[in-house]
Amino acid sequence: MNINVARYGMILNTEHYDECVAFYRGLFGLRQMFERNEDGFKLTCLEYGNGYLMVEQGGKAKSSPKSPEESSFKLRFNVNDLEDALSRVRAWGIDATITENAWGRTINIADPDGNRVGIRDEAGFVNQIDNERLPE
Repeated sequence: MNINVARYGMILNTEHYDECVAFYRGLFGLRQMFERNEDGFKLTCLEYGNGYLMVEQGGKAKSSPKSPEESSFKLRFNVNDLEDALSRVRAWGIDATITENAWGRTINIADPDGNRVGIRDEAGFVNQIDNERLPE
């Protein structure tokens, strides 16, 4: 028997809270659902597809991108136009390129805390699903 999940979400603890909220709202256009500031502890809840990304204080930043060993978590955003996404990333002052992989094309960047963020072409993702779907 499965748990009846009403909503799913992720919590991202950050050291540079304000900068991270601005990054996810500004670069990715995540709509703010609500925010709290209780006794000096701040959090902002952002719409992330049908779920949410809750950005909270209390994390540890790194000035360069964190390795998978330092942060095994990576947020992924699939987009319809990877070249347009690259130009928007660069407009934010982030040095980035498109990486070609056998399984698809990606842009790998980090948020202001060094948390890993990937941007992937949606067409390549859908193609991978179609090619690897198990028969029903």
